[in-house]
Amino acid sequence: MPELPEVEVTRLSFADRIEGAKVEFVAMGKPLRWPLGVSPDVLVGARVGAVARRGKYLWVPLTGGQQEQGGLLIHLGMSGSLSFGFDVNAPGVHDHFELKTSQGVLRLTDPRRFGAVVWSPSMTEGVAAKLLSTLGHEPFDPSLTGAYLHERFKGRTAPIKQAVLAGDVVVGAGNIYACEALFMAGIDPRVPAGKVSRPRCDKLLAAIQQVLAEALRQGGTSLKDFKDAYGSQGHFQLSTQVYGREGLPCRICATPVSRLVQGQRATFFCRVCQKR
Repeated sequence: MPELPEVEVTRLSFADRIEGAKVEFVAMGKPLRWPLGVSPDVLVGARVGAVARRGKYLWVPLTGGQQEQGGLLIHLGMSGSLSFGFDVNAPGVHDHFELKTSQGVLRLTDPRRFGAVVWSPSMTEGVAAKLLSTLGHEPFDPSLTGAYLHERFKGRTAPIKQAVLAGDVVVGAGNIYACEALFMAGIDPRVPAGKVSRPRCDKLLAAIQQVLAEALRQGGTSLKDFKDAYGSQGHFQLSTQVYGREGLPCRICATPVSRLVQGQRATFFCRVCQKR
């Protein structure tokens, strides 16, 4: 599933190229997770503003046209990707949304159709407000601190890995990045979130930020489907410390990396380097 680094890499790969473009045509393929919410025709004539990101959602603001003001909230789902450019082929069987503009075609390709493109009057109104309201802090928000993590995790009996994945405290650390951050912070993923001390929360936040920054630098993680709007894949998967390395020696202590399933997601960790 594309996580925050992949979504941000995607945004950076087309945001400056589409800003200021005029919408000329909107085409819909097979139904996605939610309906668009408006007739595609009413978006024609609108101008595209500065594309933003919140968690794993992209916001494409539109002004003018019949709706006057609003935008499209886009989620890549489990296997979706966006492409943007003039040199595009006819839509394929997995292409389910196209925004044709004066500066190129923005196309959502999603084999599993868990992605979404929905119209909303703003990020703080309508469907967008509902979908974004439960999201935690952005990982690089200056107001996010280890003390905040510690306070929000108090009383939680769920394993710390699950608490990080929940996204209601901090967004962006999906399965791969949660495994990597917990390894870097030296925290066993099975520890109850409420038992993680304040100093360890400081280490965990620093690790989350470092792991996500490195993933962004490497263009995200491409295990199966992910590619940015240029069609380029990420490379973070080539440098993981524990994720996907079950049975291989830990890069620090040489103990074989362990794997377990938490909440139907694979967790990789080192039983020696990561302490309860």
